[in-house]
Amino acid sequence: MSGFKDIERKQMTLGGKSIPVAVVRPLDRAPSAPSVLAGLARGMRLTLGVFLRPWKVVTRQYPENRQTLRFPPRYRAMLTMIHDSQGFHRCTACKLCEKACPNGSIRVITRKGLIDGVNKLDQYIWRMDSCMLCNACVQACPFAALRMTHQFENAVYDRRLLVFNLNQYAGPPAKVLSAEPDTGRRRQMMEPRGRYEGPLPINESLRPAVSEVKDAPAKDTPA
Repeated sequence: MSGFKDIERKQMTLGGKSIPVAVVRPLDRAPSAPSVLAGLARGMRLTLGVFLRPWKVVTRQYPENRQTLRFPPRYRAMLTMIHDSQGFHRCTACKLCEKACPNGSIRVITRKGLIDGVNKLDQYIWRMDSCMLCNACVQACPFAALRMTHQFENAVYDRRLLVFNLNQYAGPPAKVLSAEPDTGRRRQMMEPRGRYEGPLPINESLRPAVSEVKDAPAKDTPA
C-alpha cells in the first residue's frame, strides 16, 4: 500500500468477540523546503489579492450592510398576504393553499359574512415554525393573494411567536369591497384582525391537527 510503511495483522476482542484487524503505520515523511515555500507563496498570494481588491471579498459584513443587502429573486424567507393601498386582501378563503401545504403549516378559518351570509376569511394562520418555504401555497393560490418575501430577520425568544395571522382583517376580498360604494357598509363588512389574535399558541388555544392519544382505562382483573 502506497504511503504506509508496514501493515500489522492481529486479533482484537470487540464486544466479547475476537475479530481480525489490520494496523497500518504511515511513512515518516518530513515536508521538504520547496513544498513548504510553495504553500507559503500560495497563501500569501491569496492574502495579497484580498488586500489589493477588497471588493472581490465574498464575505458580507452583516448587520452593518443591512441597507445594501441584495437577494436572488427566488430567495424565500417569509410568507406574506398581499394587501393593497386600501388595506384590502385578495383571499377568498378557498383553502387551496391549505390543501397544497405538505406539512400542515397553513390553517384557513372561515366565517359567515355579516351581510350576505357567504363564507369569508376569518383568520389565515401560518406556522412559520414548521414551514419549509416550499412556495407550494403561493403557486396554488388562484387569486395571487400570497407571496414570499425576503424578510429573513425572524428570530424570536418564544416559539409561540412563530405562529400568527397573515390577514389584517376578517371579511371579503378586495374585489367585493371595491364594488361596494357605501363606505359605512364596507366598514361593516371588515373586522380588524391582530397578528396574534384568535386560536393561536400565544393565547394557549391552538389545538394540533392530530388529536391527543389517551390511554384506555385499565380494567379490573379478578383476583
